[in-house]
Amino acid sequence: MSKGWVYFKPVSQVAGKNSWPELVGTNGDYAASVIERENSRVDAVVILQGSPVTADVRCDRVRVWVNRNRIVVHVPIAG
Repeated sequence: MSKGWVYFKPVSQVAGKNSWPELVGTNGDYAASVIERENSRVDAVVILQGSPVTADVRCDRVRVWVNRNRIVVHVPIAG
């Protein structure tokens, strides 16, 4: 490896579940609790659709995108 570069495993190689399509349409807080229960290695963060976020990829984070009614609008995925 060259100096100055940090290499990460692809999300698909991280242990545990990393995608929750079944949670689209559910309450965001409920979805976050399910995600953290099913994969204790991630933190689920509920975020209002359209909010600015950082562009970094973190395998220990799942963004739960919700609408104004706090309903999940995108498939939560680790990264």
